[in-house]
Amino acid sequence: MTTYDLALIGFGGVNRTLAEIIHNRGEELRSELGFGLRVVAITDLRLGSLVKPEGIDLHMALNLGQGASFADHGGSEDTNNESVIRTCTADIICEATFTNPEDGEPAASHVRWALESGKSVCTTNKGPVALRGPELAGLAQENGVRFEFEGAVMSGTPVIRLAKQMFTGLALDGFEGILNGTSNYVLGRMEAGLDLEAAIREAQELGYAEANPSADIEGHDVQLKVLILANELLGADITLDDVTREGISSVSPADIAKASAEGRRWKLVGSATKHSDGTVSASVKPMALPLDHGLAGISGATNAVSFSTDLLGPVTVSGPGAGRVETAYALLSDIISMHAAKKVATHV
Repeated sequence: MTTYDLALIGFGGVNRTLAEIIHNRGEELRSELGFGLRVVAITDLRLGSLVKPEGIDLHMALNLGQGASFADHGGSEDTNNESVIRTCTADIICEATFTNPEDGEPAASHVRWALESGKSVCTTNKGPVALRGPELAGLAQENGVRFEFEGAVMSGTPVIRLAKQMFTGLALDGFEGILNGTSNYVLGRMEAGLDLEAAIREAQELGYAEANPSADIEGHDVQLKVLILANELLGADITLDDVTREGISSVSPADIAKASAEGRRWKLVGSATKHSDGTVSASVKPMALPLDHGLAGISGATNAVSFSTDLLGPVTVSGPGAGRVETAYALLSDIISMHAAKKVATHV
């Protein structure tokens, strides 16, 4: 039976949870999926790096004490991600580090190093996909490997793969979605009577919002996700500058009250439309949606995308848009997709 060796780049919530899944459910997954998973390398800014071609003891890695590092177990306190990625024996690099929304780094380089060295990649990072997607996809094709990124848009909810695989025979004319749980939560709390600042503080206390919430509140996060969906699913060839952006900081309590009186609800909507000439326009902006709109009832940290199709009309997909377990599952689903593609290629 095939066993895929993995390198985990970043050992925070997402990759750590993937390691927990492999450790706790490894044999069950092997039986269910028809392949095994073994972690042979881990790099982390806090813990250092550890490379073990024969497989890392995940119980040890998951239970390092406070102040411990991989150096205590034959690894290094330092991290040289390029060296680890290029030289380790992994078949698949699981990339789950932070990313700069302006240039996609350092995640974009992690992906590029892996693809150049003949390793497939699954990542939860929006930056490399949105800002360097065509380049990295081309690099994967050149080297005969896979570049998967289901978790970059709606965490574990399989919106990209579902649209590509299940909408065959349908023409997609566009989409509109709620793609950021933080802004959606804040707008909901403002509807309940809080002002913007109080709603943001509450979201921060609950762990929904970062200390600096501007990426969520001002629509930068949704802007990257709209760019990914437009290019991947509508065949657009647009850049971040082509996606107009307006966040929710301009929405006042008076706006919320007025919309409520009119039977409407404010949402931060990311959308794209494919025009008859093949061009695609895309935007992120707050909108007061009528209550019977398919996205108006999406509450809390839930995400949803409504696709406009020629034969079925609007088709809406909703599910969790964040969470370490959900996002770790996205990485697992990418690996499952890679295995399925390999089986198809083997039988061609």
